[in-house]
Amino acid sequence: MSGAVGSNAVAIPGWKHVYSGKVRDLYEAEDPSLHHLILVVASDRVSTFDHVLEPAIPGKGKHLTTLTNWWFDRLDVPNHLATDVPVPAEVSGRATIAKKLEMFPIECVVRGYISGSGWKEYQADGTVCGIPLPEGLTFGGRLPEPIFTPAYKAPMGEHDENITYERCVELVGEANASALRDLSIAVFKRASELAEKAGLILADTKFEFGIDPATGAITLGDEVLTPDSSRFWSKSAWERGERKDSFDKQIVRNWLADNWNQQGEPPALPNAIVEQTADKYAELVERLTQEVA
Repeated sequence: MSGAVGSNAVAIPGWKHVYSGKVRDLYEAEDPSLHHLILVVASDRVSTFDHVLEPAIPGKGKHLTTLTNWWFDRLDVPNHLATDVPVPAEVSGRATIAKKLEMFPIECVVRGYISGSGWKEYQADGTVCGIPLPEGLTFGGRLPEPIFTPAYKAPMGEHDENITYERCVELVGEANASALRDLSIAVFKRASELAEKAGLILADTKFEFGIDPATGAITLGDEVLTPDSSRFWSKSAWERGERKDSFDKQIVRNWLADNWNQQGEPPALPNAIVEQTADKYAELVERLTQEVA
């Protein structure tokens, strides 16, 4: 990530800014006894098509953090949160303190419905990430069972790459690949059940896992089941055959696809798109946290 993004990171006493990704800023503690921890600050920046867009989405970082913490409380899988150290006041509400993990170079994508890049591949080849699917599926259609379609996390500046399960085995080993697949699908199914209680469909999502050095356990990290990492749809709209009522950054993707040829720098987002996206993020948080016990 360029220094332009990193230079906007907030100065936090006791913490040193070490890295900025497209939407998150990372800090390490100056206290040597806390060097096993990382402070993860969710910014309001929004990215798609591998570009950080302007302007930011107001409140986005807070919404992502609220949802991530909400999901971690309800998923029966080890996660990276460290709850014994308080989040600094400067970034309260939009940051978490997490244990450093030895991350796998894999994005664990799970799809329960066919959309996005999966739909394009299915139209061309009848497959998603090389997995053969039944004929006759329609855009936004439910798959017979959720499928695990991993992606390789490319080095900074390069595009992530959809890979086969066999390639996943080559990268992380058979035991880890099998565990990541099974964990990802299990978490997806549990999250889908909870989302349905709020009248939502979890169409697809991505997880990132690592090994906790203290325990050796495969541990869920990064953000989880947010509008940035997932597609959420209105269940009632989907049942009516509507496929565009989403609670994620699909609004941004759609506008950019219609107004940019992906050459050079992307245009600034109109205020109306920014406001619609912010409203959808807020509505998703409200529906999940207030309607699901």
